Amino acid sequence: MSFGVWGDRRWPGTDHRLLAGARPAGGRTASASRGTSADPVKALMDRHRALCERAVDPLEIAAGLEAEGITDRTAAVRFRHRDVFSLAEEMYARTPRDGDPRPPRRAVPAAPRSGTAWVVLTLLPGAVGAAAVAGLRLSHGQPRLIAAVAGVLAVILATRAAVRRGPLAAPGRKPFAGLPVWWLAGYALLGEGLLRTALAGGPDGPPTGTADGPWPVTTAPFLALALACAPAAWTAHLFTTTARRRLTASRGLDDFASAVRPLLLGTVALFLAALAALLAAAGAALGEPAAQPQALALGALLLLARLLAAHGFPRASSLVLTSTALAQAAALALVFAARLPGCDALAAPTDALVTAWGPAAVPTLTCGLGALALLVHATRRLTQASAHARTEFAC
Repeated sequence: MSFGVWGDRRWPGTDHRLLAGARPAGGRTASASRGTSADPVKALMDRHRALCERAVDPLEIAAGLEAEGITDRTAAVRFRHRDVFSLAEEMYARTPRDGDPRPPRRAVPAAPRSGTAWVVLTLLPGAVGAAAVAGLRLSHGQPRLIAAVAGVLAVILATRAAVRRGPLAAPGRKPFAGLPVWWLAGYALLGEGLLRTALAGGPDGPPTGTADGPWPVTTAPFLALALACAPAAWTAHLFTTTARRRLTASRGLDDFASAVRPLLLGTVALFLAALAALLAAAGAALGEPAAQPQALALGALLLLARLLAAHGFPRASSLVLTSTALAQAAALALVFAARLPGCDALAAPTDALVTAWGPAAVPTLTCGLGALALLVHATRRLTQASAHARTEFAC
């Protein structure tokens, strides 16, 4: 039994160190502990002090709380607020800021910075891709090989420049993170022709850059995807700015998610419509099949991957892109591995798929499944307030 001191008497059940003003083992006084338990919002502010102090508006606090798993129901039951946004407004207003003349709540959060530089850069891959295809079509022999290599390198550099700025920019990208993307783009250019030739026993030589060579090359989908960098960035910008406006107008996390989910689906549909038009135009201009299903599946996959990465979810994008590239590589590798003695059965899955639906079935199936997986993931992640509260991009 412990005793407290009152004059010359000791009272049972009281710790004399607390009456003397000392802190208990937890580092808080009894009055502070009672105040915290009676004020759950204050306790929450203590746990998220850094977030509250650096927040520039209540929406940033709301996004941080949501990322920690606090829902509208939690805000109502534990903190007596109708939703997370209301709770964040109180936390923002109660956070002391020395010499800060700003009002407790901003009516409209700062929109992502926009400019014209990224708009111009999104046009660069399409222009370079058109020049590369023209050089490939107009050259012959050794100059064609040089034009093809130079054109591919130029498209890669132009695309990298386009996606490093603007709404498709994904900060903190790891080295070699783009290798699966370039495999998928390369397969759109060379993969179907190689697969068809390999199943027939070839190829008998390197690609000549034409659709009727020993290793056929399809330039229409490659050109259309390069041109599609512009509508991809524009639709991503539309999605980002509209989602932030919905975030300002929403009065709850569920309300915001319900408003953003159809916006996300509409963004993907708008981009696919633009890509379909570009595929038709490129096919007509080059006299090649438009390759609609496989190119549309690849376009949807790439757009969703960039949207997720740009809003802070690059891991799922990288995983799905890598898995899709490996699946396409495996389909080709099994055909060549079946040429080893006693390994004829290895080519059976690819052969059956191509026999049933043609060489386009491999990229359509792999990219389509990858795009579907990312779409499901995006409807969960990109409908969260934390994905949009501080979305900014470089001009």
